[in-house]
Amino acid sequence: MMARAWLILADILAHFLLFVSLILFYLNPPSYTHLKKALRTPKTYCPEPRVVLGKLPFPKLDLNATMTLEELTRIGQQCRSEEYTIEKNIFLESTLEQRLDALSVKIGAPVFIRIFKEEAILEIWIDTGSHYEHLKDYIICASSGYLGPKEKEGDRQAPEGFYKVHKYQLNPHSKFHLSFNLGYPNAYDRAYGRTGSFLMVHGNCVSVGCYAMTNAKIEEIYALVESALNEGQPFVQVHAFPFKMTAENMALHEDNQWYDFWTNIQEGYDYFESEKLPPDISVKNKRYIIDEANE
Repeated sequence: MMARAWLILADILAHFLLFVSLILFYLNPPSYTHLKKALRTPKTYCPEPRVVLGKLPFPKLDLNATMTLEELTRIGQQCRSEEYTIEKNIFLESTLEQRLDALSVKIGAPVFIRIFKEEAILEIWIDTGSHYEHLKDYIICASSGYLGPKEKEGDRQAPEGFYKVHKYQLNPHSKFHLSFNLGYPNAYDRAYGRTGSFLMVHGNCVSVGCYAMTNAKIEEIYALVESALNEGQPFVQVHAFPFKMTAENMALHEDNQWYDFWTNIQEGYDYFESEKLPPDISVKNKRYIIDEANE
């Protein structure tokens, strides 16, 4: 009987301490200022840690705002049910050879590249005949700056927008192992008087405005681009976005100064998502014009 009494007392004490902890947690909710600062801090080096893809489902309010215990509990439950790690992404897990075999394509087929800053992912898509298939994803090892386009030389911003890589833009003798120039500033950038040069995708995992990969990854990416150009693809389109441009993500950034620009480039994102063909892109009246693919 004495042992049972002690167990009951211990159980009551545990529940009491839990209740007190919840009260304190409610009265002094955590601040997410550190998270906001981390998302806005320029990145200069990232050695490819275990990465969680996707976003925490924060309510649509300022990150400094006080949230109720119920909101925090809901966020935690949603995170546990929705988050996924790189180990579950077949486009990161599989080798290039495995993906080529799975799609029955060979190096030399036309390719298309999409870059997503926030997710730190470079996607490679490859032409399978009638449309493009998702071939491989590569984690961006390092980039710099914030979400938003590059505006001037020295701002350390990585470009956002639509770019073309021709054969003459390849550099097999780059001091960053291998590289290809994105062609910044393009016609859109020049229309806004933007300046900058030598904005590239390259190796060596260090960035002051470029999208840097590990040497092993740039070797695969470079081989795909070079082979496609050597086999007759006139240029490789590279679409650089701030994030996956879903309606949900756009809503989260509707107060950003670059929202109008992002709604313009979202048109190119949506076209490819729908057609699985890189659109024909031109610039008119300081806007990107998205037309049907001419491939």
